Amino acid sequence: MVMHIAVLTDGDTRVAITPETVRKYEALGGKVVVQGGAGAAAGISDSDFETAGARVVPDAAAAVRDADIILAVGRPGDTVIRACKPGAALFATMDPHQANGALEVMAGAGVSAFAMELMPRITRAQSMDVLSSQASLAGYRAVIDAAAEFPRLLPMMMTAAGTIPAAQIFVMGAGVAGLQAIATARRLGASVSATDVRPATKEQVASLGAKFIAVEDEEFKAAEASGGYAKEMSAAYQAKQAELVAAHIAKQDIVITTALIPGRAAPRLVTRAMIDTMRAGSVLVDLAVERGGNVEGSRPGEVVDAGRRIKIIGNSSIDKIGTTASSLYARNLYSFVSTLIDRDKPALAIDWDDELVKSTNLTRDGAIVHPAFGGAKPN
Repeated sequence: MVMHIAVLTDGDTRVAITPETVRKYEALGGKVVVQGGAGAAAGISDSDFETAGARVVPDAAAAVRDADIILAVGRPGDTVIRACKPGAALFATMDPHQANGALEVMAGAGVSAFAMELMPRITRAQSMDVLSSQASLAGYRAVIDAAAEFPRLLPMMMTAAGTIPAAQIFVMGAGVAGLQAIATARRLGASVSATDVRPATKEQVASLGAKFIAVEDEEFKAAEASGGYAKEMSAAYQAKQAELVAAHIAKQDIVITTALIPGRAAPRLVTRAMIDTMRAGSVLVDLAVERGGNVEGSRPGEVVDAGRRIKIIGNSSIDKIGTTASSLYARNLYSFVSTLIDRDKPALAIDWDDELVKSTNLTRDGAIVHPAFGGAKPN
């Protein structure tokens, strides 16, 4: 029996498999088929995949035709889904909250779809946590992009001509991306502060050498949802926090925003009025720009000139470091998929009652099964 594993080309610079993980899948008894050019933007050639043991085919239809397992970075298009054989298991970042009918297409095609971004943040799943691995890279890249646009230095520097003060950097949202941004900015010598609505982050921010900024009232002390995510705060708290943040932003050189709430538009954290109080030449990086943006005036894929040489960066992306992002993403996928394979056959052997499976499985046996998206357990 042969277990076929297909890898698709995606619209960004990442790819869902690397030569390293090709060899690992082959060691499990899988036969890997890669769509031609899938790794080109990540610096991985078709010949690199072939050397690792994969077979390269010209298009997506040829890749998925006999596939038992399909690996992708983002959710494939409807045409590709319909070309999959019933019962195939698809693993990707699915963006299910913005699926716009795609879940119905996957269910109709008989595909078992798994959304990697829904992986629970528990100890057993740390090596499978796509959001964390990619967010960490995004936080790093945000600081690098800000530094490239900033017309002054980040570190304090003592010279014969006088002392240059350290840049003031404010990170809004101290999740994985925010914490990596803090660490990177500190390594580059900036003076860093950060804010978050979750009390647990205060100690993490301090441990990285940054100052914590927040209205620490009773609502703040209870402000963390399950899974470690931030929850939406009351209008009264948001007003108090906005007042504090507005005063702080006026003193900053660089602001990096990372705040997202799963399934909702990004909260507006920085208004035009706040931007107008910043010094000329300041820089803002909006990592939530694809979800509506934390910063007023940010636009996806663009660097916006907000006047007085203030820049709003909406194109900071892990696409710029696709080789590293692919390496981590491919390992995340392998860590999960490898637990679903019976190595003796070899074949998929999914335990549908497993916590990781139930958390990530969107469609199965012709139905949408994830309760968060209107699904019910199949018969």
